[in-house]
Amino acid sequence: MTDRKSIQTSLIHSDYVAPSGFGAFPTAIHHASTVLFKDVAAMRSRNWQEKNAYTYGLHGTPTTFTLEGRLAEIEGGNHCLLAPSGLAAIAMVDFALLKTGDDVLLPDNVYNPNRELGRWLTRDYGITARYYDPLIGAGIAELIQPNTRLIWTEAPGSVSMEVPDIPAMTKIVREKRAAGQDIHVAIDNTWSAGLAFRAFDHGVDIVMHALTKYQSGGSDVLMGAVITQDKELIHRIEMAHMRLGFGVSADDTYLVLRGLPTMKLRFEAHDAGARKVAAWLKARPEISRVLHPAFEDCPGHLNWKRDFTGAGGLFSVVFNERYSEAQTDRFVDSLKLFKIGFSWGGANSLCIPYRIQNMRSNWQGSGQLVRFNIGLEEPGDLIADIEQAFSALG
Repeated sequence: MTDRKSIQTSLIHSDYVAPSGFGAFPTAIHHASTVLFKDVAAMRSRNWQEKNAYTYGLHGTPTTFTLEGRLAEIEGGNHCLLAPSGLAAIAMVDFALLKTGDDVLLPDNVYNPNRELGRWLTRDYGITARYYDPLIGAGIAELIQPNTRLIWTEAPGSVSMEVPDIPAMTKIVREKRAAGQDIHVAIDNTWSAGLAFRAFDHGVDIVMHALTKYQSGGSDVLMGAVITQDKELIHRIEMAHMRLGFGVSADDTYLVLRGLPTMKLRFEAHDAGARKVAAWLKARPEISRVLHPAFEDCPGHLNWKRDFTGAGGLFSVVFNERYSEAQTDRFVDSLKLFKIGFSWGGANSLCIPYRIQNMRSNWQGSGQLVRFNIGLEEPGDLIADIEQAFSALG
């Protein structure tokens, strides 16, 4: 082969190499499906699970490895895997740890897609999914069966806001594991972003995040993450990750990386604004209950006070029972700054009504539940918006 190449080949095989020494704050975006090996020996000796080299785009590039490393560092974990969404991350944990004949426990206030996933596992895969009172604490011991492999927790529940006693539950699970049972606790830690609740410090085995929320902060990314401290456990989850074919975009990964430096500042601003709005709502006659974990009358508040350092921007309210669903729907429709939509953690405030009685098997009360995500707007403006919308209640 001569040194001179045709134009077509030169378009693919260029001799140019950019000079080294470039430095900048942003993480470089590496787009790759195919990863190149220096020789056959390197290709044959590859081990994608150890993440000490690159094998294929699905298993990671420097961009995704960097985000995984930083997320693990924030949580105090050792290993992290990215998934296309928060729900994908939940599914990845389920398929890693559960098989036909196994049992999984979920809190009754669980994120509804997780509940639906549990029903699917029961119906089509022969895995029993059972639901427990989120405030059960050490009482979880009475529900653990010999075939129970996984307990999901959510702190707090992202609609009804109960804060569970995580240390009491993880203590029971550690005792079961010491006695030989293969059982683990996983937490959906999205509400606190890993900033306000240090899950591993309280005995949790697996942390899941919807990076769609505070980590990105822009309401423009779908992504999830699973974080652990245990190498054997992450290898089990890696096999599910590989078999399910979960990959994430390098560009989306960059957007989450871009959001991390400001995440704590944004979280604290969301928290401060939410407490102001929630305190104002608590004094309104239209509202019978404010479900905000930092407030003393929120279920599980003492757990929050003991274990958490902040609260973020998400909380719910229950309207006085004299207001019908049609009236509270009109209230939501009448809001101007608040938009109607799921999710949270972005700059824009959101509001959405829930038919909580249909979602919870043991929900007490008859008032209409509405959830608020307080964004980064001026809290006084948000309060004024809510006040004008109250007039639509009639």
